[in-house]
Amino acid sequence: MKERIISLDVLRGITIMMMVLVNNPGSWGNIFAPLEHAEWNGCTPTDLVFPFFIFILGAAIPLAIVTKVLNQQTFIKILTRSLRIICLGMFLSFFGKIELFDLEGYYLLLSKLIITGIVAYLLLGNFEQKVKFYLVLTVFSIFIFLAFSGIEAYHDVRLPGVLQRIGVVYFFASLVYLKTEINGQIFTVALLLLGYWAVMTLIPVPGFGPANLEKGTNLAGWIDNLLLENHLYIATKTWDPEGILSTIPAIANGIVGLLVGQLLNSSLAKNDKAMKMFAVGLVLVIFGLIWNEFFPMNKSLWTSSFVLYTAGLATLFLALFYYIIDIKGYKTWTTPLLFWGVNPMIVFFFSGILPRVLSSIQVANPAYIIGNLDEIPKEIGLQQYLNKFCILPHFDDPKVASLIWALLNITFWSVVLWYFYKKKLFFKV
Repeated sequence: MKERIISLDVLRGITIMMMVLVNNPGSWGNIFAPLEHAEWNGCTPTDLVFPFFIFILGAAIPLAIVTKVLNQQTFIKILTRSLRIICLGMFLSFFGKIELFDLEGYYLLLSKLIITGIVAYLLLGNFEQKVKFYLVLTVFSIFIFLAFSGIEAYHDVRLPGVLQRIGVVYFFASLVYLKTEINGQIFTVALLLLGYWAVMTLIPVPGFGPANLEKGTNLAGWIDNLLLENHLYIATKTWDPEGILSTIPAIANGIVGLLVGQLLNSSLAKNDKAMKMFAVGLVLVIFGLIWNEFFPMNKSLWTSSFVLYTAGLATLFLALFYYIIDIKGYKTWTTPLLFWGVNPMIVFFFSGILPRVLSSIQVANPAYIIGNLDEIPKEIGLQQYLNKFCILPHFDDPKVASLIWALLNITFWSVVLWYFYKKKLFFKV
């Protein structure tokens, strides 16, 4: 690992913090507009979180890969890390589906937690490279077997996801870095974005007719349903916002980050690096806004205009932080954000496990009335209980109460990450 660039860690920390904020409202029905995804076309602040993380992932590659040589050892190392990220994401989908003998209630939950600990150890543990590879290959094979085994509990488990896409992008962006130079990387970005635009807007969709960009009837959705039927996002059923075809342009976000990372790693003066980043970021945002008129920004489809716009904004933010932190030297305020920035995967994974656990713990529902015709449940999940009966009564606006729960999550993880940081515990995939 080369010398860390603090501004990159800070941007990563803010991005992970935003992820926890937008993924953990007290109530999904009460969210402030900026903390929601765009309903279809468009781009909200929340829509920036995922592409920012992919950009940062790409920017870190040139800083982490010391020798730019692709051999068998390097390939296995990249593949192992990619599969570890993918498997962490897949386990989040499997967690709620786990069945073990005839266990129920807290015995089943305890079993799930034990399995979670084992999986986390296997995927985050610091083993020899060969051991890492065979362990993750085994875990991945088990997940795929369960998904397609015909076992009822797993017949509809979701296979795509956020971490899965991150793992795929990391794999291809790393290979692009090792096999191409700057011009080749720029050409690859152009090829991916123009190619995706052509495929999505020119190829007819079997069973639906002409090419279109509507929900469920576009080519990306058709491919998802064809190849991953029954294993897609439960809310959409026939297509997935992190689906197969739409992952291809996401690789371009990683490669743009790759280009910026190489700029940061160059011998240019720091002021020149900042100026170039500002210029590149501004150009990407402008081109993204122009392309938006013909190929609308859409996170679920991960359109080419969305790639340019979000990669441009990420570059601008990084340029700003680089100027403030690495050039001007204003670093004191960054420490709390570094807690988050240097341990992203542990938060990504366990902040997904925590709400699943809290929702599995059933407590008495104070609103339950015997014989009530509305069939109010006798028990509710602990997370719902805490939000509805411990937080909501103290606020007139349910959206504020919902936000407070998300902020409590950030506070909790800040304490955990502060402890890890002080103890120099850094969890890497």
